[in-house]
Amino acid sequence: MLGLVENHSMPRAAAFFDLDKTVIAKSSTLTFSKSFYRGGLISRRAALRTAYIQFVFLVGGADHDQMERMREYLSALCKGWNVAQVKELVAETLHDLIDPIIYDEAASLIEEHHAAGRDVVIVSTSGAEVVEPIGEMLGADRVVATRMVVGEDGCFTGEVEYYAYGPTKAEAVRELAASEGYDLARCYAYSDSATDLPMLEAVGHPFAVNPDRALRREAVAREWPVLVFDKPVRLKQRLPSMPARPALVAAVAVGAAAVTAGLVWYAGRRRRSSAARCA
Repeated sequence: MLGLVENHSMPRAAAFFDLDKTVIAKSSTLTFSKSFYRGGLISRRAALRTAYIQFVFLVGGADHDQMERMREYLSALCKGWNVAQVKELVAETLHDLIDPIIYDEAASLIEEHHAAGRDVVIVSTSGAEVVEPIGEMLGADRVVATRMVVGEDGCFTGEVEYYAYGPTKAEAVRELAASEGYDLARCYAYSDSATDLPMLEAVGHPFAVNPDRALRREAVAREWPVLVFDKPVRLKQRLPSMPARPALVAAVAVGAAAVTAGLVWYAGRRRRSSAARCA
């Protein structure tokens, strides 16, 4: 464990995590470009372009202007996509694509916050169709993500209904604090980008994770802790160290009972067969 989390019993608090390059090592949306290409949603040219955008994002991050261009490009790209098909493609490839790029350090922090009684909230500019299943996989309690307008035909119109970016993230944090009773002074926030400064400023415990140059300057000036996450790990490799949740305990118990029942049945059948042969 990283040992960065203090244990407070009351009042309620939460830990707010940006997703891309904070919890996972890449852009969550762009990571699925190959799946969308294979599923016929995008052309080979578009797949190559998104791969290039991913490379630029990983090397230098993205400032406000770059994020706006990315938003415009992705909004136009997804126009006409069937939402059900998108969710299906994400579900089919989620563990293969996302599981290997989750930072071990981020997973440890999520465990520590849950152990300290805090909710964990993923706050991401990526689309809800991608962020929600990732949040579920990580065990997050809530997710805030960008939502696209869906037409009556079940397809994206290319328009943005809710853009979880910059000041909007901070507004979402404050709204959740009001509705859930979080004490923001006791809350934590983690991000890699200076575009998330409003969210970091909204809480009492802000952390810069793998920060871009602008955020690093701000973190140093404000004496915020700077964390370096560089150990992607598959969640299943962490299972022995992860705290058992009731649902997981129940699933293991049911599985163990089924195996035990099967062994008893098999042993009984072998005894009966042996007895029949002896007779």
